[in-house]
Amino acid sequence: MSPRRFVLGSTLEDILSIINRKTALSGLALIGVSTLLLAGCAAAPKASPTKVATNKFLPCMVSDNGGFDDHSFNELGLDGLKAAAAKLNSKYKAVQSNADTDYAPNIQSLVDQKCDLIITVGFNLSAASLKAAAANPNIKFAIIDDAADANFDGKVDDPNIKPILFDTAQAAFLAGYASASYSKTGIVGTFGGMNFPTVSIFMTGYADGVKYYNQQKGKDVKVIGLKTFTGGFAANNTAKSIAANQINQGADVILPVGGPIFQSAGAAITDSGKSVALLGADADVFTTFPTYDSLYFTSVLKGIKEATQAVVTDVEAGNFNNTPYIGTLKNNGVGIAPFHDFTSKVDPALQGELDTIKKSIISGDIVVKSYLNAG
Repeated sequence: MSPRRFVLGSTLEDILSIINRKTALSGLALIGVSTLLLAGCAAAPKASPTKVATNKFLPCMVSDNGGFDDHSFNELGLDGLKAAAAKLNSKYKAVQSNADTDYAPNIQSLVDQKCDLIITVGFNLSAASLKAAAANPNIKFAIIDDAADANFDGKVDDPNIKPILFDTAQAAFLAGYASASYSKTGIVGTFGGMNFPTVSIFMTGYADGVKYYNQQKGKDVKVIGLKTFTGGFAANNTAKSIAANQINQGADVILPVGGPIFQSAGAAITDSGKSVALLGADADVFTTFPTYDSLYFTSVLKGIKEATQAVVTDVEAGNFNNTPYIGTLKNNGVGIAPFHDFTSKVDPALQGELDTIKKSIISGDIVVKSYLNAG
């Protein structure tokens, strides 16, 4: 029905009727809009309050020059720091090092910010960490992958620094045995970032696992690269060239040890077009860096995240001591990752053999030598 209009000649009654009708409609419209607005306000969810850190305890960390995005030990350390801070409802500070010359200044910056605990990641920071700990006896320190003294003897001279160490030779032994079992060429390779005990411990444990396989099976699988190091912990052409050279020598399984250098090995394998299996170190690289997921045989694991989180929470609770934490197969501080995409490619009996070897290492029936034990 068309709306009524008043025109020249309309009566006063007609005009008043139209005005009253428009007024009523306007009122209804306003009531409708108001109702919608009120309904919208009532339905709006309340914003969750931002959680504010209330614990004044301040844990801090300095990375090695591999950086916190190395998908390896620096990143795992930071994950442990973050997890502890979240659990304690405290803030944290993390400073990344881009060169060796950054170590001492980065540690000092955290001292100046009054950190209660400073964790340094990697043996490269040993000298700077020991010096800072001695100069700041009221601050607690911890260092990942370093014994905090020149010759590891189970004791630390500085009372305020705690080593966080991992007997990865035990886990690498399992990985070496598995690699020898899988190899079709009878040659497996390894190489490291720098010739430090916490790197070479992987390599020698790996070789010992291959040797044990040869003894048990009457085989002669060879290990190449035991004295080969890139000179650093960067994913670069040096690491890629070393991996390519090992592939050319016939290695069909390779364990690079040292932060992101495994990424260079992955690139070398891809470029070669050959069937070569790749192992990770520290973290399960199948999860942390899936770019080369189809190449990953397994990884030699360190429980860096869990150990770091435990040390932080202990310090906050007043339970600090400088006795070294040593991760082993027995305390689940080290281990190997699943075979992932290689599960169907390995000998069906392999996992059972590895389980038996693990039990024998834990019981002491098999002694895996490393700088962390007297074996």
